[in-house]
Amino acid sequence: MSITPITLAPNLTKSLGIKNKIYLKREDLHPLGSHKGRSIPVMIETYLKRGIHDFVISSSGNAALAAAMYLKKYNQKSKKQPINLQILVGKNISPEKLKSIKKLTTKNILLTQTDNPKQTAFQIEKALPIIWLRQSTDNTALTGYETLAKELAKTKNLQMIFIPTSSGTTAEGLYRGFKKLKLKPQIHIVQTTACHSFITGNINTATSLAKAIVDKIAHRKKNILKIIKQTKGAGWIANDRQIKWAIKLLAKTEKIKISPNSALALVGLKQALEKKKKLVGSVVLLITGR
Repeated sequence: MSITPITLAPNLTKSLGIKNKIYLKREDLHPLGSHKGRSIPVMIETYLKRGIHDFVISSSGNAALAAAMYLKKYNQKSKKQPINLQILVGKNISPEKLKSIKKLTTKNILLTQTDNPKQTAFQIEKALPIIWLRQSTDNTALTGYETLAKELAKTKNLQMIFIPTSSGTTAEGLYRGFKKLKLKPQIHIVQTTACHSFITGNINTATSLAKAIVDKIAHRKKNILKIIKQTKGAGWIANDRQIKWAIKLLAKTEKIKISPNSALALVGLKQALEKKKKLVGSVVLLITGR
């Protein structure tokens, strides 16, 4: 049984004027709020087996929400030995995400807004016996996306997947999952102008509407470039104008509201069409979170 639905988007297909079937993988309907619900619990469970119960996370929203929701349920069942989590978010986090995280805070789940969440998390991890839940450098996170790969593998004639990409963890995790299943769909990553581009190496703007796509270091760049080449995929960059277009088009054609982060997948597909890239088989757009 799949954790999240995968749905056909016939009206979107018609609007784009293509014959290939387009599917939307609705990770925004994940019980933990986003695709981060695949990896964060796996990371926490791995460290729990080692006797670790204290964590810190720096997040633009989705990872923090996934961690907080998971831990709140865990702590309700394990009151004698609860997990402690320090959540660090930036000043530019969306008000909606901030409000959602605040609702999940407890004496064991603390929230702090800071100018530099990553630097603060680094300092905390260095000073205390505590684990920083950092997907961009912790390969434990990759295994969490194997369940997503298995669900996507059920798509008939899956050949292309467009993935909103910040650090590249989701794309690399999916690639590994598909490899175990002996599948090799094209991996297309879609980034914003505000994060480190795996393709050009540039950061073109300070901010983007897609506030969860924030990675400016690109630790996984080498692996992602290999994956793109091996799967015959590509990398695309979305600006704010294109993100707004994608949000409006999905609302009009499929009657769904998506986040700016999720909109990147559709922007990538549109750019592929504009570059005359031949579409093959079924196409999946990863709708990453709320």
